[in-house]
Amino acid sequence: MALRNLFLVMFASVVIAMVIAFVVAPRLQEQAALPAEAAVTVAVATPEPLPVAGSRAAFIDRENDGHFWARADVSGTQVKFMVDTGASIVALTYFDAQRLGLKPEELNFDSEIRTAGGITYGAHVTLDSIRIGKVKVENVNAVILRTELEQSLLGMTFLGELNSYEVRQGQMIIRQ
Repeated sequence: MALRNLFLVMFASVVIAMVIAFVVAPRLQEQAALPAEAAVTVAVATPEPLPVAGSRAAFIDRENDGHFWARADVSGTQVKFMVDTGASIVALTYFDAQRLGLKPEELNFDSEIRTAGGITYGAHVTLDSIRIGKVKVENVNAVILRTELEQSLLGMTFLGELNSYEVRQGQMIIRQ
């Protein structure tokens, strides 16, 4: 019985060795002979989706500082925003708020705002609209900061109302 089991183990070992030698090894050699980029498919390119009827898009160029700067029409007044997907709300400088006629000197700055630099306080407002090119969002929640902000930020209360936004070849494309 022991001799028979030994024979079966030896026979199974020979069969496994032959499968490796005649089936697996040639396939591995074929793959090794292929160019590296053809050996593995990492992604498949698909055509850009066709624009939806009635959809609107705008293009925002990346500036030399690496940021995307948008020139937007805010209720009829031009405001330069830095696009900030990390900002949960549109944030206005005190100066931009004055230009928009929001009278920040009369507002109550009692809303706690957590920023990368720490905690500050702001005044909540609702902007009638923000338009960039053909893309327009109405009734946008925003906050005005007194001195802590050097540049107005286009945050998620605007970006979150879009159908999509993406970056391609140095441009941010926003779609509505």
